[in-house]
Amino acid sequence: MLQDPPRHKSSAFVPHDLPTPLRGAAGGPLSGLTAAVKDMFDIAGERTGAGNPTWLSTRSPATTTASAVARLLAAGADIIGKTVCDEFFFSIAGVNIHYGTPVNARAPGRLPGGSSSGSAAAVGAGACDLALGSDTGGSVRVPAALNGIYGIRTSHGRVSVGGAMAMAPSFDTVGWFAAGPGLLRKLGPVMLEGSGDPTPLRRLLLATDAFTEADEAVQTVLWSFVGRASAVLPGLEEVVVAPEGFEPWRASFRTIQGREIWAIYGDWIERNKPKLGPGIAERMAYAATLTAADEAPARAIAERARHHLRRLVPAGTVLVLPTVPSIAPKLTASAEALDAFRSRTMALTSIAGLGGLPQVNLPAAQVDGYPVGLSLMGAAGTDEMLLDLAVALGPYCGG
Repeated sequence: MLQDPPRHKSSAFVPHDLPTPLRGAAGGPLSGLTAAVKDMFDIAGERTGAGNPTWLSTRSPATTTASAVARLLAAGADIIGKTVCDEFFFSIAGVNIHYGTPVNARAPGRLPGGSSSGSAAAVGAGACDLALGSDTGGSVRVPAALNGIYGIRTSHGRVSVGGAMAMAPSFDTVGWFAAGPGLLRKLGPVMLEGSGDPTPLRRLLLATDAFTEADEAVQTVLWSFVGRASAVLPGLEEVVVAPEGFEPWRASFRTIQGREIWAIYGDWIERNKPKLGPGIAERMAYAATLTAADEAPARAIAERARHHLRRLVPAGTVLVLPTVPSIAPKLTASAEALDAFRSRTMALTSIAGLGGLPQVNLPAAQVDGYPVGLSLMGAAGTDEMLLDLAVALGPYCGG
């Protein structure tokens, strides 16, 4: 029988955690499994914190439970707690100055990645079987890679965001984490809505320009993984994903994201003047300066990128690329080093966001004992195919 845990279970969980677990329905496909939930999903009777105590203090308890959480409970999973996230989900570092940085058990002394930091750290530390997160600009994919676990960013619109706090609705998706590919796949029928595209895998494209964004050591171990797994993969075709470079895509994503998050939270921030952590404060200040005149060209670039990516990655095709360009930065990394990591990472993670495409992180390899992630990106609606492929490639991961 699941025991009620203490209020503070680990660094992955918020101080305002669930007082007792929420029991899942008996006999469901996830019965007997435990799950944690990022503190952006409403749970009836609880306040939703968004990583910021001032926001939490101005919230009333939710009257309903978020759709994604309700699906987990209906399928039998026990929700054991609410996890730490970066403030307003506006970071990929995983640092929270108010609640602390969740410990990355698989990369000691290094950052867990964000913004779904606590969810990934909880799975990586074995505190739960599954965890729910969100992914706008990499908030599932990045911490999955840095914590050495499996994670999926679903196709835009495949999982309801009802009852989840928004960040940038043009890109917001629900995702989840698991330590093994079988468990990651097990959530597919529970969480994914509508009929997925049943086209089987036919082509595998290796994103050469995305690989050159990564450190040489990362490229080397990921190439080795692809070689190990070649027995279950179709032949690789090399492609250039962004013929004009990734910077225009990254910049357009950043502008749209900034405009949308400020439209949602700007008035509240100006009224309440909350303390925001380093990096978050600067990004919010930048978002406040953006205008409709800035947004219009960014939207045009994003629309061209979307059409290009959907032509490049049709149903039955999978694009292979590094999830992040390096191992996890050290906890002591400077602000300048973190800015560089964010910029390099967003060049890779903005691809799926702009395309509205699903992407799965595999804990494919290690560099100096630290996890390195490889990503599989598919056409919109091919989430199930990516999950199946993750299961097939699982035996080759971790080398």
